[in-house]
Amino acid sequence: MTLQKKIATRTVGILSVLFLTAAVSACSPEVGSEEWCRDLKEKPKGDWTANEAADFAKHCLL
Repeated sequence: MTLQKKIATRTVGILSVLFLTAAVSACSPEVGSEEWCRDLKEKPKGDWTANEAADFAKHCLL
């Protein structure tokens, strides 16, 4: 494998990882937003994490 091909392959891999990371993080609403509160209200309370419960109390109830 030539040096140029190795560099191109590595570049494509890095860009793919960055794209996927951005796509996944863009899907979830910001903690404390109206959409986030609405989504959490629809989620079964038994599935909430301790952090979600604390954030819900802080941002959605008060």
